[in-house]
Amino acid sequence: MSQHSDMKVSIIVPVYNVELYLEKCLLSLVKQTLKEIEILVVNDGSTDKSQSIIEDFQNKYPDKIFGFVKENGGLSDARNFGIDRARGEYLGFVDSDDYVSETMFEEMYNLAEKHNAEMAICNLQKVNEDGSVTQKLTQLPGFQEKIILEDHLSVFSDISYFACNKLFRRELFSEKRFKKGIHFEDIELIPQILLDCNILVFTPNFHYQYLERQDSISKSHTMNGLDILKAVETVETYFNKSRFSQHKEALKNFQILEGVYTFLAYLAFVKKDSDFYKMSQVLDDFVSTKSLKTKEILQFNRFGKNYLLSLPLKKKSYYLLYFFGFRGLIRRLISRN
Repeated sequence: MSQHSDMKVSIIVPVYNVELYLEKCLLSLVKQTLKEIEILVVNDGSTDKSQSIIEDFQNKYPDKIFGFVKENGGLSDARNFGIDRARGEYLGFVDSDDYVSETMFEEMYNLAEKHNAEMAICNLQKVNEDGSVTQKLTQLPGFQEKIILEDHLSVFSDISYFACNKLFRRELFSEKRFKKGIHFEDIELIPQILLDCNILVFTPNFHYQYLERQDSISKSHTMNGLDILKAVETVETYFNKSRFSQHKEALKNFQILEGVYTFLAYLAFVKKDSDFYKMSQVLDDFVSTKSLKTKEILQFNRFGKNYLLSLPLKKKSYYLLYFFGFRGLIRRLISRN
């Protein structure tokens, strides 16, 4: 095995029953222009042909692809398994049904090294099964490549907390892991990691292609969505112990974006009426416990612009109906769709 120093990036790929998409994902990783990488492919108890695809790649690219098989423990567990075995200076996480551009890790590594940053962020876009772009998810509009967190704490409440469009200095994980057994593990962990950073770097390139699978869009939204609010609570506790604990505004904005808007976006697709009403009750309690006023939620700015006004009409209408108490109407409109 090579020394730590010459392994620049470890890419961790959890795999669970993705035989249809895995090859495209792994091809995009073995073709990276950055040569000093290792790709840790963690088969988390797949029951389909994923393992034989991993073995094919391992045989073809023995110096790049390192396959592991473990019993099923979920996404967080598989990622943590990879973190424990990674040798790179930086860690990246790629979901096994997505794929990336060939220069993603070279550009992000070079930027991080150039500015001595702990985290690099790129733009990402949603693609459908044909590979056509369905939505561009711009992450830090108008930001320069180097961002000093002290001077731009608004980033904490503005960015999207995907793990997959970021590169992390490995030390950030020296005492942290993804939380097992929860949904929305990224919203739980990545903000805590961000608060430990001094310098972030950003590239506006859309390096990460996030596949919107037909089968996962329709998969039911359930009470699991309550994990979003639990994640926000965990981050709040960490924030209040951090060097930024005095910056209450940043925390409030995080609670509004993730605790209210992200949660409501999930709630819109909850199948059962009874779950919908139970979850909206929990949200009401969250909002009142945090003393968030409807006016503050409506006036919330993201990247300096009113968030609600920036949304498509359908979403805007849904949020407004919700905030003004027309929940029964929302359910009737949604069940018609």
